[in-house]
Formats: sequence, C-alpha cells, structure tokens
Amino acid sequence: MQLTFDRIFTYLVPYLLGGISVTLSVSFFALMIGAVVGLLLAFLRVYGGRVVQILMTAFSAVFRALPHTVLLLLIYFVIAGSINISKYWAGTLSLSIISCVYQMEIFRAAIESVDYGQMMAARAIGMSQVKAIFYIIMPQALRRALPSWTNEAAGVIKASSLVYIIGVVEIMRLAQYEIARSRQPFAVYIAVALIYFVCVWLTSFVLRKVEKRLAIPDIS
Repeated sequence: MQLTFDRIFTYLVPYLLGGISVTLSVSFFALMIGAVVGLLLAFLRVYGGRVVQILMTAFSAVFRALPHTVLLLLIYFVIAGSINISKYWAGTLSLSIISCVYQMEIFRAAIESVDYGQMMAARAIGMSQVKAIFYIIMPQALRRALPSWTNEAAGVIKASSLVYIIGVVEIMRLAQYEIARSRQPFAVYIAVALIYFVCVWLTSFVLRKVEKRLAIPDIS
C-alpha cells in the first residue's frame, strides 16, 4: 500500500496506536520501579553514612555512564537468558535501572534542599530518625522533586521506544513493520513523532497540574 502524507491521520496514527498500551505500560512500570528504588537509594545516600554514600555515588556514576541501549542488550542477552524473563520485562527492567539512578539524584537533591534544622528539631522532641524522615522530610522532598520528576517521566516515555530493539511490539516496532511494507519512512516517522509528542505533552501537563496543587507555599 502506497502511503501519502495525508493518510498519516487516517491510517498511520491509528495503526501505530496499536502499540500504545505496551509503550505506556513499559513507561509506567519503569517509572514506578525507578521511583521506589530511587527514593530508597536517595535516603541511603543522604543518611546512610560514609561507606554507603560512597557506594551509592559509585552506583550512580556507573549506570549514568551506560547508554540505554547497551544496558538493554546486556540485560536481554545476559541476564534475561539466565533467569528466563520475557522481552517485555527485560526492556522494562533496563529502563527501571537507568531511571532509578536519575531519580535517586532527583530525590537526593530534594532531600538535601529541606533544611537540616527540621531533622534536628524532630530529634530534639523525641522522634526517631526514621519517623522524622517519614513524617517531616519525605513529604516536603517529594513535592520539591516533582518538577524534575516530570522531566524524568517525559524522558522515560521517549526512552521506552528503545525496547523495540529486542523485539517488544510497541509503537516503534510497528513503525518498522510499516516501513518495511510501505517504503514510506518519512510519513511513518512523522506519525510516530506525533504520537510521542502527545504522550509526553499530556504527561507533562498532568504532572505540572499536580505540581502546582501540591506546591509548598513560599514562607520566605
């Protein structure tokens, strides 16, 4: 079938949307796993002592230096083959690892932006460090992290396109099928770009609304 530019909205976009559920689910799970692990690592880096801080810094440096594609292929061909996980979860796991490293830095900066005097005051009235972190530091840090976390969410959605390399059938994999069939790469990639633009824009729009709603009032 010959594709023309005017068929982008009538044929290509609906066809490529067949992979949107996989793209969004990979992005969602990668973000959530990355958020949970990244938040834990951030607190370990800030409050874990000298040795733990060095280990967390090294962990961050190593995985931030790895290209997404290299980590994806390592996990798929080395780890996934050993423990027998699917292509979908191999792709999701690789994105989660990279995301958790960036989220660790986001949450670390947010935690350190909270005045340490609040921790000292909490300890002075008898709260344990764990309770002070959970009830005082974390609520503020999470809200302060939202602007940067919004950018990370957009980045993960875009990076999810890489899982097509290992055969996960999402938007980019469907795009490759269509290009091989129609020989119309320009129109196909325009349609792909439109879909990712809408996904990223909607995600950023919603998260910025949440950010404004949860913003800490300026008390300076």
